[in-house]
Amino acid sequence: MDDLWFKVRGIERFHDVRMEPRLVESHVLFIVKAGGGRLMIDLQSYRLSQDTVHIAHPGQTAGLTAENGETLDLYMIMFDVRSETGTEAVFLYDGEIHVRADAQTQVLCDSINDCFRNERALERFRGQSFFQELLYGAMSQIRHSPEADSRTALNRTKAYIDSHYSESLTIERLARMADISPKYYVNLFKKTYGISAIDYLTEARVNAAKQLMMRSDARLRDIAHQVGYNDEFYFSRLFKKETGMSPTAYLKKRSRKIAAYSPSVLGQMLALKTIPYAAPLHPKWTAYYYMTYRDEIPLHLSAYRFNEDWESNIETLIRHKPDTIISMDDLEPEERERLEKYTNVEFIPIKDTDWRERLRLIANYLELQHEAESRLLSYERKVRIARERIHKTIKDDTVLAISIHKQNCYRSPTRGMREVLYEDLQLKPLPDCHSEACKKPISVEQIAEIDADRILLNVCQETESLNGWQELQSGQLWKSLKAVRKNQVYLISSDPWREYSAYSCERMVEDLVRQLCGDRPF
Repeated sequence: MDDLWFKVRGIERFHDVRMEPRLVESHVLFIVKAGGGRLMIDLQSYRLSQDTVHIAHPGQTAGLTAENGETLDLYMIMFDVRSETGTEAVFLYDGEIHVRADAQTQVLCDSINDCFRNERALERFRGQSFFQELLYGAMSQIRHSPEADSRTALNRTKAYIDSHYSESLTIERLARMADISPKYYVNLFKKTYGISAIDYLTEARVNAAKQLMMRSDARLRDIAHQVGYNDEFYFSRLFKKETGMSPTAYLKKRSRKIAAYSPSVLGQMLALKTIPYAAPLHPKWTAYYYMTYRDEIPLHLSAYRFNEDWESNIETLIRHKPDTIISMDDLEPEERERLEKYTNVEFIPIKDTDWRERLRLIANYLELQHEAESRLLSYERKVRIARERIHKTIKDDTVLAISIHKQNCYRSPTRGMREVLYEDLQLKPLPDCHSEACKKPISVEQIAEIDADRILLNVCQETESLNGWQELQSGQLWKSLKAVRKNQVYLISSDPWREYSAYSCERMVEDLVRQLCGDRPF
């Protein structure tokens, strides 16, 4: 906090008004003045109350609703965070923070709101000082359990590494930030994340270097300095050790203009830390990829309704002439024929392959075998950590995944859902959870017969499906379900739960840990 500068950009007050999910362009502080409700930050749902504050970061989405007839009076304060050098910085806290309810906090929120609605610039300036006081008060009241305190400290230092990798970071400095001894910090970091702090720092620097090499014609020496290394030769040796190739060879292989023809191919390429030249992007149908990578992918193909616009996409690719297109081979005959006629296409087989095999096939084509194996090891490490935390939290509870499309319910309809839940995370299996059974609609009576302890619910975001969901939850049989009575129904988004790639499966695991454990796992 001592190295950061804060400035309020604006403040909004909500009285029992639903805020549809919106893209957050600055840091946002949510403070409840009265009542309660629910707040969604990305895919995580939080219960709003006066003894919690919530923080969203730029690039996330946030939406809120009042709940069960409750009133909700809430302030949303938008603010920027800068470092001493004037560059953008990341606030070290995010998500939910437990604080002591304090009348002074409410008074300060009211004062900030009044100041920013005043026509006089001097009064608006005064509002900045009220915000500093509000921030100090909230941060000084944070309540932690010993276990949560250790994990929060680690999350802070991990987030600091992510945004300050170019600085001279030592174990001693990171341990001081976490307020624990260096020896304990080293052991705790490795135990929590499955990787040492120094290796994580190296990984962050190498990944940043890859992005700089893709987007800049800067010299290798300049790139090395920008990611925290004064010696470019040492950086080159380290880069080769981490990636299996020299920076020069890596850059040469990245000079090709590769087009990802589908979201799943995009997910595989991003898992290989490769930004394609072209890919399907849409703020609804590929929301995460659109929000995160739209500025880094030069050519945007249509992702509307999952390749409904394939003809215009092919015409776009013909005009821009990418070196290669990577596509899954499950295309309609006419589409495949058109694609092959005009371009150099690498088809990845669907039949008898899972996402791991497809990742390796794409990696072989791009000569990124080392990157693929590294990603697979990283995934297994994250799955192991997530599995331990989830089983510790839910014990032997059964988990049922349901999707609502139009007026029908389907159980675990996608391959990714089934593999992540019952194979990777080894949750207690449910009867008839196989691909053929999951293609058939399931009635609420059948859901009641399964009687799962917890339900993951995906609702297609279109009118008929939303109406179907409203009808389902108003029925007495649904209300009588064990998971509903125990408030153990968790909404999951189609993105990533309906995609099947290395990147989406990793995001499913992260989402499930947040939903079930209320924790950020990695």
